[in-house]
Amino acid sequence: MKTVSLSGSLRENVGSKDAKHLRLEARVPGVIYGNGQNIHFHVKETELNKLVFTPDVNFVGIDLDGKEYKAIFKEIQFHPVTDRITHFDLLAITEDKIIDIALPVRLTGNSPGVLNGGKLRQNYRKLKVKALAKDLPEFIELNIAELKIGMSIRLGEIEIPNVTLVGDMRDVAVSVKTSRNAVADELEAADAAGAEGAEGAEGAEGAAGEASAE
Repeated sequence: MKTVSLSGSLRENVGSKDAKHLRLEARVPGVIYGNGQNIHFHVKETELNKLVFTPDVNFVGIDLDGKEYKAIFKEIQFHPVTDRITHFDLLAITEDKIIDIALPVRLTGNSPGVLNGGKLRQNYRKLKVKALAKDLPEFIELNIAELKIGMSIRLGEIEIPNVTLVGDMRDVAVSVKTSRNAVADELEAADAAGAEGAEGAEGAEGAAGEASAE
């Protein structure tokens, strides 16, 4: 997984009044947990938005007054009206620490079921996993090239080296459901196959008759 850089400054004062003042200056207060102490800081809102408003999941390499930390987002709070970020928490990580995180799911390949009129249903946009930081991929890739109508991929069928999926392994991650168009296409294909079979049978009977006559 990639690490994206972010720089900030330690907070001299902690409290709602100071936090409000920071927001007026287009800066967002944050906290880093998990390293034995809580570190309060603030960052530029524009820089933070680049990391938050994206479908990608990355580690955060944050520089606070010359000291660097590696972390992941733990919680993000938004204003109920403007959707601006009002506060965020980071969880400090180390290479030997198991991390719980939700990774985005990306589909690859062309499903023959969809090409035949079936409807693709993706039940999970993100999947929760557990792994060491060094083993975490940027996303979970699911190949749907073999999915025909009525087929699916369950959580228990997803394999990622050194990564454990969290959840009910019977749950369906992605599937191809039938539709009216798909049923019509299948019936037409079956009728065509039946017609070809009948023609082939007639040809075979004719050939057999000619052979016996000789």
